[in-house]
Amino acid sequence: MNRASALIFVGLCALGAGCAKKPAVREAAVTTTAARVGNVNVSDEIMRRCNIQFGNVDRAPKFDYDEAALLPEDRDVLEQVAKCLTTGPLKGRHVGLVGRADPRGEVEYNMVLGEHRADTVRDYLTHLGISFTDIAKTSRGELDAEGTNEESWRLDRRVDIVLQ
Repeated sequence: MNRASALIFVGLCALGAGCAKKPAVREAAVTTTAARVGNVNVSDEIMRRCNIQFGNVDRAPKFDYDEAALLPEDRDVLEQVAKCLTTGPLKGRHVGLVGRADPRGEVEYNMVLGEHRADTVRDYLTHLGISFTDIAKTSRGELDAEGTNEESWRLDRRVDIVLQ
């Protein structure tokens, strides 16, 4: 959802178009097993085929609350992903980026925040040589969030990278 779409959505809600604070029915989650490091969550298929190695995945931080900035460990992982997609075994493959947020805040705000997070990752990947057209991005905002406290909310604040 881009900013204009978010503003239209907010405007329709303000006009009483039947928008609830939280959607009653949530879309199906993108399901994949993956490893998390920093703010990115790389699918197992990409990790296996690209031989990507992480440090301590469980202790790695995620996006800070209300933030979309990459961490140094994110850059390290994204460099490995980019190398695999530009010169490695997945050369020429397309990837999808799914921006996510924790459940705090308004639904539409979290959708935009998830999009900003996906934009940050996309921008860095294109800086590393992946074609803009080889990267699809979307936001799930808080739709698949599972956290119930600060520790588990940190896991919700990420960008998933999957093969298309």
